[in-house]
Amino acid sequence: MVLAHHDLFDGSGENSHLVDGRVPLGARIIAVADSYDALVSDRPYRKAMSPFEAKDIIEKGPDGNSIRRS
Repeated sequence: MVLAHHDLFDGSGENSHLVDGRVPLGARIIAVADSYDALVSDRPYRKAMSPFEAKDIIEKGPDGNSIRRS
């Protein structure tokens, strides 16, 4: 799971060798937590965002469109 949390739903990412391109649920949860932590933490190049701003960015996804929920 730790290795797969950098994989994307479109099959791209660091571990493109996943079985059938499926990212395990645990890896998806880790990816969201990792993204949230990165957004709400101070970085050398920007201040931390509010939890609400981080939530909005995560819901929009990497391409800026709303994520699909199934």
